[in-house]
Amino acid sequence: MIIYSWNVNGYRAVLKKDFRSWLDGCGADVVMLQETKAEKDQVPHKHSEPDSFSHHYWNSSQKKKGYSGTCCFCNPEPLAVFTGLPDERYRNEGRVQHLEYPDFHLFNIYFPNGQMSDERLEFKMGFYDCFLEHAQELRKTKPIVVGGDFNTAHTEIDLKNPKSNAERSGFLPIERAWIDKFIEHGYVDTFRMFEPGPHHYTWWSYRFNARQNNAGWRIDYFFVSEELKKKVKRAWIEPEVQGSDHCPIGIELDV
Repeated sequence: MIIYSWNVNGYRAVLKKDFRSWLDGCGADVVMLQETKAEKDQVPHKHSEPDSFSHHYWNSSQKKKGYSGTCCFCNPEPLAVFTGLPDERYRNEGRVQHLEYPDFHLFNIYFPNGQMSDERLEFKMGFYDCFLEHAQELRKTKPIVVGGDFNTAHTEIDLKNPKSNAERSGFLPIERAWIDKFIEHGYVDTFRMFEPGPHHYTWWSYRFNARQNNAGWRIDYFFVSEELKKKVKRAWIEPEVQGSDHCPIGIELDV
């Protein structure tokens, strides 16, 4: 099974940037998108339910229109589809989709950004912990796969300028420590299974020619619980794909 994740920073915007050619040609079984910034009925039917995929699931923000949001396009039909996390505080921003498949639980998540205020940083950390607790409970039944925009660079090699960003949300010690905790609970950063080196990023600022200079951050990930580690055939980043300030990432699972 080939699964992609991509923060498109506005689904209607990315449609104007050759997104459909990528989508129809990527060869995925599941495509998970974040920051769609749209409700399904705001998108033409041929794009909200692309015919290259049999099943289409949208989860839009109930907080305000044009904010956050996730969607999944897939060919293998899931056994069930859920949205949100158990805590009602984390249910109304359209950030979580959970697709249950026979061999694993698959999560598409747009984790919060903590840069706006101390309150949003606290919200982000609470969201992280709520997700981990939920994943651990579900993991008792079958393994976990989670892909999406985690909004945190884990280590110094995961961003171009770690020293100048050391006090910026997205690279704060408390955020990085949560990813350490996540890994300690038995979750594997699949990209690092195949590529241990620096200079591999998934997000670039629109300012300062950051993308041309590859001055980016790796904040989009696929993690699997350790039980699935041997099933991961490859994991990759597609920095050449344009259309958003993020790029697509992918994994292939032997399931």
